[in-house]
Amino acid sequence: MNSPSLPTVSPSLWTTRSSLARKTGTWRAAAPEYRLSPAPCLAACPVNARIAEWIGELRKQNLRRAWEVLVENNPFPAIAGRICHHPCESACNRQFHDEALSICALERFAGDTALAEGWRFEKPAAERSERFAIVGGGPAGLSAAYQLRRRGFQVTLFESKPQLGGLLRYGIPDYRLDKAVLDGEIARIVDLGIDVRLGRAIEDAEALKALRDSHGAVYLATGASLAKRVPGLDYAAPWIIDSADYLAAANSGSPARCGERLVVIGGGSAAMDVARTARRLGKQVTVLALEPENRLPAQRVEVDEAMEEGITFVCGAMMRSVEAGATGLRLRCERVDFKPGEKRGEFTVTPIGDPAFALDADVIVPSIGQNADLGRWRALIGAEGAVLGTDRSWRTSAPGIFAGGDVASMDRFVTQAVGMGKQAAAEMARFVLGEAAGGGFAAGATLPFADINTNYHPRAGRNAPASTALEERLRGFAEVQRPLAREAALDEARRCFSCGTCTYCDNCFYYCPDMAIARTDSGYAVKYDYCKGCGLCVEECPTGSIVMRNETML
Repeated sequence: MNSPSLPTVSPSLWTTRSSLARKTGTWRAAAPEYRLSPAPCLAACPVNARIAEWIGELRKQNLRRAWEVLVENNPFPAIAGRICHHPCESACNRQFHDEALSICALERFAGDTALAEGWRFEKPAAERSERFAIVGGGPAGLSAAYQLRRRGFQVTLFESKPQLGGLLRYGIPDYRLDKAVLDGEIARIVDLGIDVRLGRAIEDAEALKALRDSHGAVYLATGASLAKRVPGLDYAAPWIIDSADYLAAANSGSPARCGERLVVIGGGSAAMDVARTARRLGKQVTVLALEPENRLPAQRVEVDEAMEEGITFVCGAMMRSVEAGATGLRLRCERVDFKPGEKRGEFTVTPIGDPAFALDADVIVPSIGQNADLGRWRALIGAEGAVLGTDRSWRTSAPGIFAGGDVASMDRFVTQAVGMGKQAAAEMARFVLGEAAGGGFAAGATLPFADINTNYHPRAGRNAPASTALEERLRGFAEVQRPLAREAALDEARRCFSCGTCTYCDNCFYYCPDMAIARTDSGYAVKYDYCKGCGLCVEECPTGSIVMRNETML
């Protein structure tokens, strides 16, 4: 039997020396590339907070650093963690795996920790001579003042009311936002060295122009203070109470005197605040809304809690007339078909022919939204519909005057106003420094769920904040939503996919068959001389932080 011939081994392929001379990177058609991709939560966040980054710091128990990253974009984490409408959670990639992350609760945890520890903002590294005026001490104005002051600019803030806070103080009840939290987060901003002028209203265009002429630029953030009117209601009647007045009185500790039966007209968050405040004052409350229940503009948790608290909802209906008699009011109502329009605030309603019905009440509180008072600025600034006209950089038609918040946008959410203030501050700085406008704040493409390797993320239930027991809620105005305990918050932080953000897990380093991944001071680097483009590093990345690109694109 003939022996099989042995294969010939080329001496050029056999060596006991280092393989570094074998530059196998010439074999590949594609190569990996490290990339920081925006997470969907970041793109959805009104303040563009670096959510994956600050949650990553929480996960490592670097609580101070987590708060520092948070407040670069939003100086109100404890407030936002209580009242934000959290579009970030609706965008969270984790929802496609098990449940969305409790981002809002984590933000509150970081914000509450900062208040408890007494953490303060660092003073500006250097002082600048340029001075700005902020008109309005609500969330938009305070946000702009904060961002300008931390850049070292001189800031004077004019507020017509006795205290700062705007809607946060006068419109949101304590059961949603404890005023000690509000005071704590505002005080940190003021302590940066902002010149605050309380009880100082800028009444008209002439006064605004004078302010502009004496400052480098002005930010107008006077909110929306004119109540929208319900057709068919006599607003001079003693049984009509404006929702803003009702909430301001209750928040001040001197609630309006009224009968036992309230009908609140409207389905938004302000209507829920009125209704739930009235319940805590012992009233019988009915909410009458045009929208069907599943389309009420208030956050769903507010509606659910209102129902739990014994508030009656009559949805998909409108009032046609009201009659005042010896025993109170009778509202004549009918069912309607509600159709939303293309723009926020636009809609049509059509009676659906059901028999009319009546509601009995002692007081009616209309709460269908508010308009900005544009008349006093008309001689100086142009309007676009119900708001001041601005470009994408929040510049108005008057040079040197910027605007934001409810006076310039129909996005009537607190964190939207905070984001506008942040953006406007950057543009105001550019304006006084003679730089070109930024031209908008669009987010790039976000990391899709498909790019997450879920094998590294075991399914785990969401750590959601609990609510105060129902029997306790109606005894007073203590906060309803409870905070996450420390361990629950850290456990929830560990659920974050960290979409598009490297967590330095070393998977790419260990799984690379060619040892073509090198650790660096800032993360990792690909040694392209040796990478064959197999893609294992991409497959094993738990956060989607590595992508494959054709060689021609590198």
